[in-house]
Amino acid sequence: LNTTSIGKFGVVVVGVGRAGSVRMRDLRNPHPSSAFLNLIGFVSRRELGSIDGVQQISLEDALSSQEVEVAYICSESSSHEDYIRQFLHAGKHVLVEYPMTLSLAAAQELWELAEQKGKVLHEEHVELLMEEFAFLKKEVVGKDLLKGSLLFTAGPLEEERFGFPAFSGISRLTWLVSLFGELSLVSATLEERKEDQYMKMTVCLETEKKSPLTWIEEKGPGLKRNRYLSFHFKSGSLENVPNVGINKNIFLKDQNIFVQKLLGQFSEKELAAEKKRILHCLGLAEEIQKHCCSRK
Repeated sequence: LNTTSIGKFGVVVVGVGRAGSVRMRDLRNPHPSSAFLNLIGFVSRRELGSIDGVQQISLEDALSSQEVEVAYICSESSSHEDYIRQFLHAGKHVLVEYPMTLSLAAAQELWELAEQKGKVLHEEHVELLMEEFAFLKKEVVGKDLLKGSLLFTAGPLEEERFGFPAFSGISRLTWLVSLFGELSLVSATLEERKEDQYMKMTVCLETEKKSPLTWIEEKGPGLKRNRYLSFHFKSGSLENVPNVGINKNIFLKDQNIFVQKLLGQFSEKELAAEKKRILHCLGLAEEIQKHCCSRK
């Protein structure tokens, strides 16, 4: 590993919204994984100067600086693809908040570029680090699914910035795939009332054993951020997750995984399985989008 003399990777954070701010906080606090990272600056389209003593730097400087070895892409989803490409071309490792891209082809191309450059490309999935997910994973082990559903509700989200709902909501799809294996699309519909900032996407999926799964994303004013789930197994059913405690430091846990990748601590097999899952989910999201748009 070519790290600097102190064994730290220089990091720049691109985009300082909610995720970017959490990333900067984690990088500046004394955590085991942060010991391998050195926050050099941040990139933002807004003129901010500095945040808590961390300097704003231009994108050009971040790309050309020898000091910067890692980029955290925390900007709006619609800009991810372009940033990832630029930083990989510049020979930097990349951590990107999900979804890494808004199309399957772009994701495949960027993985190839990362492999060609010998760089780590890591897509954050904090939803897999949540207590609820750990609980569900334990619950479904060895059980035969008959049918299931997952509904997610939240306030409005701008599609132009965050992508089609199947992409902006890809963490829900990732839960389903991580719990029940690869899925295939049966049907998908999108109901929209733009003037009311309301939308509801209904997706029918099935597992490899042909068990039906319904995934619904519903967004509009006054809808609270919430997840409702129901899984029916041969041996009983699971309706919603009990209160399993708060999610502590999920972005930090994600950073720990990224640092392990930087240090070469993941096997080729693990990395290949993760990449396969990520591309499967992005491919499904794209298929859902095409399905919904062709029906309009």
